[in-house]
Amino acid sequence: MGEILTVKGLKGWYTADKPVLKGLDLDIEENSVIGLIGLNGVGKTTLMNIICGLHDGFECSSVKMHDKAVTFKDKAFMKSRYIVFSEDESFGYFNFDEYLTYVFGCYGKTPDDAYVNELVERFGFGEHRPKLIKDLSLGNRRKAYLITGFALRPDLLLLDEPVNGLDFNSTETLYSLIAGYKEFGTVLFSSHILESVTLTSDKVIVLENGVITKTYTGSDINAESIRASLGTEVSEGDV
Repeated sequence: MGEILTVKGLKGWYTADKPVLKGLDLDIEENSVIGLIGLNGVGKTTLMNIICGLHDGFECSSVKMHDKAVTFKDKAFMKSRYIVFSEDESFGYFNFDEYLTYVFGCYGKTPDDAYVNELVERFGFGEHRPKLIKDLSLGNRRKAYLITGFALRPDLLLLDEPVNGLDFNSTETLYSLIAGYKEFGTVLFSSHILESVTLTSDKVIVLENGVITKTYTGSDINAESIRASLGTEVSEGDV
Protein backbone atom coordinates (compact mmCIF):
# COMPACT_ATOMS: atom_id res chain seq x y z
CA MET A 1 0.00 0.00 0.00
CA GLY A 2 1.43 3.38 -1.01
CA GLU A 3 1.03 6.74 0.66
CA ILE A 4 -1.43 9.36 -0.53
CA LEU A 5 0.31 11.99 1.60
CA THR A 6 3.76 12.10 3.19
CA VAL A 7 4.84 15.05 5.33
CA LYS A 8 8.28 15.38 6.90
CA GLY A 9 9.50 17.71 9.65
CA LEU A 10 6.26 19.66 10.05
CA LYS A 11 6.40 22.51 12.53
CA GLY A 12 3.43 24.80 13.17
CA TRP A 13 2.85 27.90 15.25
CA TYR A 14 0.62 30.89 15.92
CA THR A 15 3.53 32.87 17.35
CA ALA A 16 7.02 31.80 16.33
CA ASP A 17 8.29 31.54 19.89
CA LYS A 18 5.49 29.16 20.92
CA PRO A 19 5.34 26.22 18.48
CA VAL A 20 2.20 24.08 18.49
CA LEU A 21 3.61 21.33 16.27
CA LYS A 22 7.25 20.46 16.82
CA GLY A 23 8.51 18.42 13.90
CA LEU A 24 5.95 15.81 12.82
CA ASP A 25 6.53 13.08 10.24
CA LEU A 26 3.25 11.83 8.77
CA ASP A 27 2.70 8.90 6.43
CA ILE A 28 -0.93 8.76 5.32
CA GLU A 29 -1.59 5.51 3.48
CA GLU A 30 -3.97 5.07 0.56
CA ASN A 31 -7.33 3.43 1.26
CA SER A 32 -6.99 3.47 5.02
CA VAL A 33 -8.51 4.99 8.15
CA ILE A 34 -6.11 6.90 10.36
CA GLY A 35 -7.16 8.23 13.74
CA LEU A 36 -5.31 11.14 15.33
CA ILE A 37 -5.93 11.22 19.06
CA GLY A 38 -4.84 13.54 21.84
CA LEU A 39 -6.11 15.80 24.56
CA ASN A 40 -7.67 19.13 23.63
CA GLY A 41 -5.08 21.74 22.72
CA VAL A 42 -2.26 19.44 21.58
CA GLY A 43 -2.34 20.60 17.94
CA LYS A 44 -4.85 18.33 16.18
CA THR A 45 -6.88 21.18 14.66
CA THR A 46 -3.74 23.12 13.77
CA LEU A 47 -2.47 20.09 11.86
CA MET A 48 -5.75 19.74 9.97
CA ASN A 49 -5.80 23.43 9.08
CA ILE A 50 -2.22 23.28 7.79
CA ILE A 51 -3.01 20.29 5.58
CA CYS A 52 -5.99 22.18 4.18
CA GLY A 53 -3.89 25.25 3.38
CA LEU A 54 -5.72 27.43 5.88
CA HIS A 55 -2.88 28.08 8.32
CA ASP A 56 0.30 29.74 7.09
CA GLY A 57 2.34 29.57 10.29
CA PHE A 58 4.28 26.42 9.47
CA GLU A 59 7.34 24.96 7.82
CA CYS A 60 8.28 21.44 6.77
CA SER A 61 11.05 19.58 5.02
CA SER A 62 8.83 18.05 2.36
CA VAL A 63 5.25 17.33 1.32
CA LYS A 64 4.50 14.58 -1.19
CA MET A 65 1.23 13.38 -2.71
CA HIS A 66 1.55 9.92 -4.25
CA ASP A 67 5.34 10.37 -3.97
CA LYS A 68 5.26 13.62 -5.98
CA ALA A 69 6.35 16.89 -4.36
CA VAL A 70 3.43 19.28 -3.78
CA THR A 71 2.35 22.13 -1.54
CA PHE A 72 -0.82 22.14 0.53
CA LYS A 73 -2.21 24.84 -1.79
CA ASP A 74 -1.56 23.05 -5.09
CA LYS A 75 -4.84 22.75 -6.99
CA ALA A 76 -4.39 19.02 -7.59
CA PHE A 77 -3.94 18.41 -3.88
CA MET A 78 -6.80 20.72 -2.91
CA LYS A 79 -9.16 18.86 -5.24
CA SER A 80 -8.12 15.54 -3.73
CA ARG A 81 -9.22 16.42 -0.18
CA TYR A 82 -12.27 17.72 1.69
CA ILE A 83 -12.48 18.68 5.35
CA VAL A 84 -15.26 18.77 7.92
CA PHE A 85 -14.10 21.31 10.51
CA SER A 86 -14.62 20.99 14.25
CA GLU A 87 -16.32 24.40 14.17
CA ASP A 88 -17.87 25.71 10.97
CA GLU A 89 -20.50 28.36 10.32
CA SER A 90 -19.66 28.97 6.66
CA PHE A 91 -22.27 29.13 3.89
CA GLY A 92 -24.94 29.91 6.47
CA TYR A 93 -27.34 31.34 3.89
CA PHE A 94 -27.29 28.17 1.78
CA ASN A 95 -29.60 25.28 2.48
CA PHE A 96 -28.14 21.78 2.34
CA ASP A 97 -28.84 21.11 -1.34
CA GLU A 98 -27.46 24.50 -2.37
CA TYR A 99 -24.31 23.83 -0.37
CA LEU A 100 -23.94 20.33 -1.82
CA THR A 101 -24.33 21.63 -5.37
CA TYR A 102 -21.79 24.38 -4.74
CA VAL A 103 -19.18 22.00 -3.30
CA PHE A 104 -19.56 19.45 -6.07
CA GLY A 105 -19.23 22.25 -8.62
CA CYS A 106 -15.96 23.37 -7.03
CA TYR A 107 -14.61 19.84 -7.36
CA GLY A 108 -15.93 19.36 -10.89
CA LYS A 109 -18.15 16.47 -9.84
CA THR A 110 -21.82 15.54 -10.12
CA PRO A 111 -23.63 14.23 -7.04
CA ASP A 112 -24.92 10.67 -6.96
CA ASP A 113 -28.46 11.60 -5.92
CA ALA A 114 -29.34 8.10 -4.77
CA TYR A 115 -26.30 7.95 -2.49
CA VAL A 116 -26.95 11.45 -1.15
CA ASN A 117 -30.50 10.44 -0.30
CA GLU A 118 -29.21 7.30 1.41
CA LEU A 119 -26.83 9.35 3.55
CA VAL A 120 -29.57 11.84 4.40
CA GLU A 121 -31.78 8.99 5.56
CA ARG A 122 -29.04 7.30 7.56
CA PHE A 123 -28.26 10.54 9.40
CA GLY A 124 -31.95 11.34 9.94
CA PHE A 125 -31.48 14.66 8.17
CA GLY A 126 -34.43 14.66 5.75
CA GLU A 127 -36.62 17.29 7.43
CA HIS A 128 -33.67 19.69 7.67
CA ARG A 129 -32.74 19.79 3.97
CA PRO A 130 -34.74 22.96 3.18
CA LYS A 131 -33.44 24.91 6.19
CA LEU A 132 -30.65 27.46 5.98
CA ILE A 133 -27.43 26.10 7.42
CA LYS A 134 -27.25 29.02 9.86
CA ASP A 135 -30.59 27.95 11.34
CA LEU A 136 -29.50 24.37 12.02
CA SER A 137 -28.36 23.08 15.39
CA LEU A 138 -24.68 22.24 15.86
CA GLY A 139 -25.40 18.56 15.32
CA ASN A 140 -27.43 19.09 12.17
CA ARG A 141 -24.85 21.47 10.71
CA ARG A 142 -22.29 18.76 11.32
CA LYS A 143 -24.52 16.26 9.53
CA ALA A 144 -24.84 18.57 6.51
CA TYR A 145 -21.06 18.83 6.14
CA LEU A 146 -20.48 15.13 6.83
CA ILE A 147 -23.07 14.03 4.27
CA THR A 148 -21.44 16.32 1.71
CA GLY A 149 -17.98 14.94 2.45
CA PHE A 150 -18.96 11.29 2.26
CA ALA A 151 -21.03 11.89 -0.88
CA LEU A 152 -18.11 13.71 -2.53
CA ARG A 153 -15.78 10.73 -1.97
CA PRO A 154 -12.46 12.61 -2.14
CA ASP A 155 -9.20 10.68 -2.10
CA LEU A 156 -8.48 12.17 1.34
CA LEU A 157 -11.37 12.93 3.69
CA LEU A 158 -10.33 14.99 6.71
CA LEU A 159 -12.60 15.05 9.76
CA ASP A 160 -11.75 17.26 12.74
CA GLU A 161 -13.53 16.03 15.89
CA PRO A 162 -16.44 14.74 13.76
CA VAL A 163 -18.43 13.21 16.64
CA ASN A 164 -19.00 16.53 18.40
CA GLY A 165 -22.69 17.43 18.45
CA LEU A 166 -23.96 14.14 17.04
CA ASP A 167 -26.64 12.01 18.66
CA PHE A 168 -26.09 8.31 19.36
CA ASN A 169 -27.61 6.99 16.11
CA SER A 170 -25.71 9.50 13.98
CA THR A 171 -22.48 8.63 15.78
CA GLU A 172 -23.00 4.95 14.97
CA THR A 173 -23.70 5.88 11.34
CA LEU A 174 -20.54 7.96 11.25
CA TYR A 175 -18.40 5.13 12.62
CA SER A 176 -19.81 2.78 9.98
CA LEU A 177 -19.11 5.25 7.16
CA ILE A 178 -15.58 5.95 8.37
CA ALA A 179 -14.72 2.27 8.67
CA GLY A 180 -16.11 1.57 5.19
CA TYR A 181 -14.50 4.51 3.44
CA LYS A 182 -11.41 2.53 2.44
CA GLU A 183 -13.31 1.44 -0.66
CA PHE A 184 -13.12 5.04 -1.92
CA GLY A 185 -10.06 6.60 -0.32
CA THR A 186 -8.48 7.54 2.99
CA VAL A 187 -9.94 9.10 6.13
CA LEU A 188 -7.73 11.09 8.49
CA PHE A 189 -9.73 12.14 11.51
CA SER A 190 -8.93 13.71 14.84
CA SER A 191 -10.61 12.90 18.12
CA HIS A 192 -10.22 13.03 21.88
CA ILE A 193 -12.60 10.08 22.22
CA LEU A 194 -10.99 6.64 22.50
CA GLU A 195 -14.01 4.81 21.11
CA SER A 196 -13.82 6.80 17.87
CA VAL A 197 -10.36 5.56 16.97
CA THR A 198 -10.47 2.05 18.42
CA LEU A 199 -13.65 1.15 16.51
CA THR A 200 -12.67 2.49 13.11
CA SER A 201 -8.94 2.94 12.55
CA ASP A 202 -6.24 0.95 10.77
CA LYS A 203 -3.65 3.21 12.35
CA VAL A 204 -3.82 5.43 15.43
CA ILE A 205 -1.42 8.33 15.91
CA VAL A 206 -1.05 9.71 19.44
CA LEU A 207 -0.28 13.44 19.54
CA GLU A 208 1.02 15.02 22.75
CA ASN A 209 2.44 18.50 23.20
CA GLY A 210 2.94 18.94 19.48
CA VAL A 211 4.81 15.69 18.83
CA ILE A 212 3.81 12.17 17.81
CA THR A 213 4.59 9.98 20.80
CA LYS A 214 3.16 6.65 19.65
CA THR A 215 1.68 4.95 16.59
CA TYR A 216 -0.55 1.88 16.78
CA THR A 217 -1.59 -0.44 13.96
CA GLY A 218 -3.68 -3.58 13.57
CA SER A 219 -4.26 -5.65 16.68
CA ASP A 220 -2.20 -3.23 18.79
CA ILE A 221 -5.06 -0.72 18.60
CA ASN A 222 -6.90 -0.96 21.90
CA ALA A 223 -8.20 1.49 24.46
CA GLU A 224 -5.97 0.30 27.30
CA SER A 225 -2.71 0.78 25.40
CA ILE A 226 -3.70 4.16 24.02
CA ARG A 227 -4.91 5.34 27.42
CA ALA A 228 -1.62 4.26 28.99
CA SER A 229 0.44 6.04 26.35
CA LEU A 230 -1.38 9.29 27.08
CA GLY A 231 -0.36 8.99 30.70
CA THR A 232 -3.73 10.07 32.07
CA GLU A 233 -6.77 8.54 33.67
CA VAL A 234 -9.51 8.54 31.06
CA SER A 235 -12.85 6.88 30.48
CA GLU A 236 -13.66 4.60 27.56
CA GLY A 237 -15.50 7.37 25.79
CA ASP A 238 -13.25 10.34 26.45
CA VAL A 239 -9.52 10.86 26.66
